[in-house]
Amino acid sequence: MSTVVISGASKGIGKAAAAQFIEAGHLVFNLSRTPADIPGIKNVLIDLAGTQARQKVTAFADSLQPGVLHLVHNAARLTSETVRSDDIDNFRSVININVIAPQILNAALLPKMNAGSSIVYVGSTLSEKAVPNSFSYVVTKHAMIGMMRATCQDLAGSGIHTACVCPGFTNTEMLRAHVGDSQEILDSIAAGSTFGRLIEPTEIAGTICFVADNPVINGAIIHANLGQIEN
Repeated sequence: MSTVVISGASKGIGKAAAAQFIEAGHLVFNLSRTPADIPGIKNVLIDLAGTQARQKVTAFADSLQPGVLHLVHNAARLTSETVRSDDIDNFRSVININVIAPQILNAALLPKMNAGSSIVYVGSTLSEKAVPNSFSYVVTKHAMIGMMRATCQDLAGSGIHTACVCPGFTNTEMLRAHVGDSQEILDSIAAGSTFGRLIEPTEIAGTICFVADNPVINGAIIHANLGQIEN
């Protein structure tokens, strides 16, 4: 049985991934501000963007025994703003959860990760393109691909593999909140895929689990977007 640590597994993609890992027989920890209501999950309440994040993550890591460990960087923050925004505090808060938190987890947990472990970054279709009014999210999701590529190079020879799963527009609470729960906007977004629908969290979860179990996928960007219609 392997250990799986997922940031932000209380809802959306993270929750779906946690459920699939548990079903496969893994010991799964959710690191987030709110607990996940999944039977068998171990909730560790941490604000990964908070001032005490590093100390709390280190204390959690110290409680683990070395072994095969799969780390899934799923927690993310999405806000609405443009390059014209002067709200630097908001920009910094998005960077803290989307970029700094993954590295806090990497630094703390890598000493516990034996060969066969993995680090899976959950990026976005916006890791390689952009849309208006999502400036900080786009910037940080682009940074995540750089983190994954650097991780691959730095861990060469360790037996630990990494990849960045980039979901297309997925039917999550975060997306619905971002569009004000407008069904019209959601339908418009769904029409941008070749399947004419939003992706379900369980579909991305299955992709994450596959990547974690297959070291041949290393340093790779996995586009999980149903095929996007390019205009």
